[in-house]
Amino acid sequence: MSMDFEKLRSKAKRAAHDAAKRTDTKLASAASSLTSFTDEEIQELFPKPADVEKLAQLMAIVRSADTDNRRVLRLKQNIDELAGTVLKLLGTLA
Repeated sequence: MSMDFEKLRSKAKRAAHDAAKRTDTKLASAASSLTSFTDEEIQELFPKPADVEKLAQLMAIVRSADTDNRRVLRLKQNIDELAGTVLKLLGTLA
């Protein structure tokens, strides 16, 4: 019995794409619960899961119970990684 590898590959790609979309939707929903943005706005601003992860990291710093000085220090320590996220958020407010 011969196997159609192209058909199998096509089905696998489609399944991976569908799974990624469901994951992206769940991530956007989780991120929107941390912000005043809707799920749709989160998906538009941060379309990649890695972007949503950076948003979550930034929000963890902002919403932590640490003193302002500690939060500023944590933000400074992570600014290279989070700068794009900060700019996107501030750009929506401007």
